[in-house]
Amino acid sequence: MSSEALQQAKAESGWQAKHVYAMAVVCLLIGLAIGYLFRGSQSPAVPAPPVAKAQPSAPAGPTGAPMPTLDDMKQMADKKAEPLLAKLKSDPNNSDLLIQVGNLYKATHQFKEAAGYYAKALQVKPKDVAIRTELASCLFYDGDADGAISQLQQGLHYDPKDANSLFNLGMIKWQAKKDSQGALDAWRELLKSNPQLSADRKAAVQKLMADVQMKGKS
Repeated sequence: MSSEALQQAKAESGWQAKHVYAMAVVCLLIGLAIGYLFRGSQSPAVPAPPVAKAQPSAPAGPTGAPMPTLDDMKQMADKKAEPLLAKLKSDPNNSDLLIQVGNLYKATHQFKEAAGYYAKALQVKPKDVAIRTELASCLFYDGDADGAISQLQQGLHYDPKDANSLFNLGMIKWQAKKDSQGALDAWRELLKSNPQLSADRKAAVQKLMADVQMKGKS
């Protein structure tokens, strides 16, 4: 998606600039996708930036049908979440159900709602680094970079070698906080503590490190 399209989405949705900025960082979106691949086949798909809210003539998707708006997607998530939420009424501390609901809202770009359910799951399983990574991702997409960094750092307290946490910590520090050194430190630790990474994943991290260093010299 072009920067012009992202700017248009910002204007139409009425988000605050700091929130839209997080969604506009295409490089970070790609980076997080690489990061989630470290978890293997169980990794959830990384959501793309939200579409703009409804306009009189909504753009058509690949099939010719109008693309869903954020409101449409929330209604879809609410509908799919109904049976899970019904089960939660009788079993409110069921972390698996909480995560499933969080996943539904995340997949439909309702990041604030998703974050709430991941946070509840963490109250049950505070040492679950994978859930904390999901929460950090939603916080970031919702414009809270500091909150995302805090969650990733807490995850690394429980598992200092977690590849996803280290990778995403570096990406957020670089893109949202302009902390090039912090990003490089996180990625160096990732490579050092995860020698089992495949060659292509190592290359992806090394390429990002080279990009950061090159931009620092320009």
